[in-house]
Amino acid sequence: MFFGLILCAIVAVIATLLGGLQHFVGAPMLGLVIGILLANLLPAGFVAKSKKGAAFSSKVILRAGIIITGGTLSFTTIVGAGGSALPYIILSIIFAFCTACLVGKYVMKVSTNTRILVAGGTSICGGTAIATLAGVLDADEDEMAYAMTAIFLFDLFATLIWPYVALAMEFTPEQFSILAGIAINDVASVTAAGATYDALLGAAAFNAAGVSGGELAVVVKLTRVVMLVFVALAVMVWSIWSKSKNEDGQQAEGGKSAVSKVISAFPVFILGFLGLAIINTFVDFSQFEIAGRTLASLMKTVSKFCITMALVGVGCKISLKDMFTKGIKPILLGGCTWLIVALFTFSYVTFFM
Repeated sequence: MFFGLILCAIVAVIATLLGGLQHFVGAPMLGLVIGILLANLLPAGFVAKSKKGAAFSSKVILRAGIIITGGTLSFTTIVGAGGSALPYIILSIIFAFCTACLVGKYVMKVSTNTRILVAGGTSICGGTAIATLAGVLDADEDEMAYAMTAIFLFDLFATLIWPYVALAMEFTPEQFSILAGIAINDVASVTAAGATYDALLGAAAFNAAGVSGGELAVVVKLTRVVMLVFVALAVMVWSIWSKSKNEDGQQAEGGKSAVSKVISAFPVFILGFLGLAIINTFVDFSQFEIAGRTLASLMKTVSKFCITMALVGVGCKISLKDMFTKGIKPILLGGCTWLIVALFTFSYVTFFM
């Protein structure tokens, strides 16, 4: 186990450094990609030696990262600058889950976990949402990796096209903020698209209050991130309810049996996630400093590193051959889900703003 943990930690450091050199691909996705490359290019003996540590990272380290992520979220974000975008964020989440669940079930015929992970990643915050929901669902590494791949491909595409679409359509900074903040998944990607938009428009990228479209887009995006708390809760309740049924789909007979199943299915780490989010809402971790950095900033760094390290572990157990054979349906599902959210957002911005 020690060998695998050290390997995951070293790769996570490399992915973090590479992620800081550019703003298109975040460290978690880079960690997953490097992990997959290691698993498929290195000798089988080397991979087998790292198996236990990789499994520990993909489970335990992941849950630690999710708990700490709660301390980076605040419910006050919803009623702050991103409050005006909240109704459209909620609608986009509904559209994403309806599309992923219906198309995934009746057309693509992928697993329930994969459908939920693709929907969550598309509608909320990419890799962080997938990692969090995978922990709640206890999803397989394959399901998690397929969903991450689907989100990555279309997120990169969205990051490249939306600034130029906004320029061609002569969108205002407020219009661009809704488009980029909702139709791009990852925070780093939204930041990159916002920087491109601001550079393209120059002074025209700023609204009457002196805030640029790129900055507004990040606010909208962060409001989406906060919605992860509520979506994780909803998925948790659904998962517990599903697991409390017998194999024939009927409710378990006897109150004691049903209660015991609910208790055994409950993802305890989600309490830590929610607890830190609630504390941060009332206390505000950004007010406290440790070694010259705010507590909120440190928690964000640690949580992202833990999730990156966990995804390295996930990648170390993935076959590239399986990724592009068995994983093609989740990728197509990710494309359909992204397209629906993108069309909904673009239509609203064009015709109603």
